[in-house]
Amino acid sequence: MKLNSGSNYDQINFDDTYVTFAHLSNQKLRKKYVIFWLMNQNWMVKIGTFLLKLAFKLRLPIKYLVKNTLFEQFCGGESIEECQSAINNLAQFGVGTILDYSVEGEDNEEDFDATVNELVRTIETASSQPEKIPFAVFKITGIGSFDILAKYQTDKDSLSEEEKVAFRRIKDRVSFLASIAASRNVRLFFDAEESWIQNTIDELCYEMMKLHNTGERVIIYNTFQFYLKASHGNLVNATEAARLGGYKVGAKLVRGAYMEKERKRAEDMGYDDPIQPDKPTTDDDFNRSMIYAIDNLDIFAICLGTHNEDSCKLCIETMQLRGIMPTDERVFFAQLLGMSDNISYGVASAGFNSAKYVPYGPVEAVMPYLLRRSEENTSVSGQSSREFLLVKNEVILIYWVILLLL
Repeated sequence: MKLNSGSNYDQINFDDTYVTFAHLSNQKLRKKYVIFWLMNQNWMVKIGTFLLKLAFKLRLPIKYLVKNTLFEQFCGGESIEECQSAINNLAQFGVGTILDYSVEGEDNEEDFDATVNELVRTIETASSQPEKIPFAVFKITGIGSFDILAKYQTDKDSLSEEEKVAFRRIKDRVSFLASIAASRNVRLFFDAEESWIQNTIDELCYEMMKLHNTGERVIIYNTFQFYLKASHGNLVNATEAARLGGYKVGAKLVRGAYMEKERKRAEDMGYDDPIQPDKPTTDDDFNRSMIYAIDNLDIFAICLGTHNEDSCKLCIETMQLRGIMPTDERVFFAQLLGMSDNISYGVASAGFNSAKYVPYGPVEAVMPYLLRRSEENTSVSGQSSREFLLVKNEVILIYWVILLLL
């Protein structure tokens, strides 16, 4: 990456383990080394995932073990209050927090309302600490029935009266959260989900964009998954609609998280596979969409939700070529807590806008997220290996320093 000397751009180094791990004590670094070593062994991840699921099903007393290993690595705490330590630690190194209430599997009106109340708390917490918490986030399936969303997308006219009432509740909850975020001046991500409910999510999200992304302010962000063939076209269409409608587009760009499920459903139901043919095509669409958004920053605010170093470097190059300052609030980089610290802390140390998704919730309720994270890490080519190598190099360096001082 060619950089101009004397600017923030020349400070980017994703191999700098001092910057990457300055936020960790030696003890936590060693623990991270062990966790990523284990996650690098596919067979151990499979066995461990099976045993953890079984242990929780049998209600065995393993909460302490999980909370001090996987949970500590990838989650901020069981509550917003417990997350404050992680929030402060990230902020100390110029990295923001995106509180992500990661309780999954609830599917009744009482739980949906309880989740809304918790999401309001995340928005209010972000509002009270704007320098530390730049975004709030939610999944629509956390506040409404997946089946209703899917049926609405397939044929909304086929909804029964009871289902129409349930869908109106979903819309009311979405509108309520968006209005709270707007009144508190907190940027709000709509997370992406499966393609057979994504059109419904898009519809609800764009309604909120039209209401709240006016003037110079961008409050509502939709999420675009570029493992889907249609995503670049959807981004362009969203841009054209926003120009015509006189509002701005908030866009979180990700590669995606539902590929295997998407392909299996397409095969089972006999429709065209919506997934890109290969990873290079996904990367190309992600990168060209990123450049497209940067070239249209008069109407865009973007967040790159990626662990791909090449895409981050390309974004930085493009910003430099376009004369966009690293601190421009319209461009953020974001990664998951406990992963790709070399990117998060690397861009932050050079003055770019950086944030971490910080999942939280009761250990038992967050287990589906944790187990999926463990399995996904082994399936992302080079990801866990890259993490392990960086941690290993730093641990070895620490031991050499200790030996030299003896």
